[in-house]
Amino acid sequence: MSQGFSIECFTNDCWSSYECNIHNTAWYATWSVISGNRDGFGSTSCFPLCDRGFTFFCEGGTYGSFIQIATCLGLIASLFAGIPSKSIVGWWRVCFWISAVPAAILALFMEFCAESPHWLYKRGRLIEAEAEFERLLGVSHVKSAMSELSRSGGDEIESVKLSELLYGRHFRVVFIGSTLFALQQLSGINAVFYFSSTVFKKAGVPSDIANICIGFSNLTGSIVAMLLMDKLGRKVLLLGSFLGMAIAMCVQVAATTLPGSAYGALYLSVGGMLMFVLSFALGAGPVPGLLLPEIFPNRIRAKAMAICMSVHWVVNFFVGLLFLRLLEQLGPQLLYTIFSSFCFLAVIFVKRNVVETKGKSLQEIEISLLSTE
Repeated sequence: MSQGFSIECFTNDCWSSYECNIHNTAWYATWSVISGNRDGFGSTSCFPLCDRGFTFFCEGGTYGSFIQIATCLGLIASLFAGIPSKSIVGWWRVCFWISAVPAAILALFMEFCAESPHWLYKRGRLIEAEAEFERLLGVSHVKSAMSELSRSGGDEIESVKLSELLYGRHFRVVFIGSTLFALQQLSGINAVFYFSSTVFKKAGVPSDIANICIGFSNLTGSIVAMLLMDKLGRKVLLLGSFLGMAIAMCVQVAATTLPGSAYGALYLSVGGMLMFVLSFALGAGPVPGLLLPEIFPNRIRAKAMAICMSVHWVVNFFVGLLFLRLLEQLGPQLLYTIFSSFCFLAVIFVKRNVVETKGKSLQEIEISLLSTE
């Protein structure tokens, strides 16, 4: 896995360096598509699997939240880096060069990163798995960690058929994962991230200030989620998060009913947007990528995560593509009502289908899922 990340980071450097020198729209669109495919092949799909391979034996919720916090810090940094684009012509090219720097740093440090012990164990490389456990946990924890791997069926290397995931015995967990990611995107979160400046501009708020406020709101929620993940549990955070997002969207709907020049509309619009992002970061953002590797049996985890991430990005694409068009045709009141409805639907779905994984072994989680069928 670490070698895959290194390759992905190296290609990111190459892509960023090339994109900043493109002067043709068609070529820019082509390289953007290739760049997106590269991300899907590398970090987007592998990070949740790799993270679970390191943290299934400890407080995986807390450690898994660091990915979300790192993402928030990267978003905030990109927002600050893009501020000069309004006054400096061609600054977007400099932004591409800037994006190559963290990729180069990550590629360098991935050479010193531990390989996933779970991945090594599945391939029969037991001595190497023990060495990585010793490197990560210390000598005193190697035996217990290897024992946990053995109990979890880490030696299962039989390939799983796609039919088993789509309509076979594993359909239920794949359905839960895919639906959870779909509802996450249908809540409207990435429409908020993509077009927050447009929404705030209509409310009379400078886009630079608004975007930075959203970035810090996202970071604050992620830090709180990290502190609560292994205390309250994944399901509780998901329920509270989607419920908070639904209420925030209702606040947005209320803001649209007031005259545009009223201070109440301004405060409700900005406050509802920040509340929405904060609620998302508390659970709906970090939890799905952490929860799904925990509920998927070892035998199907890689392919099941690939299916769920595919659903995630397909829905993400269509929400981002259609948001502004729907905003113009339906109006903000109806569109935000639809987003709020999806959030309430997510609350019901999580309540009925998602099992709590906090403090449970992989076997206990599988038993919990089977008992609900």
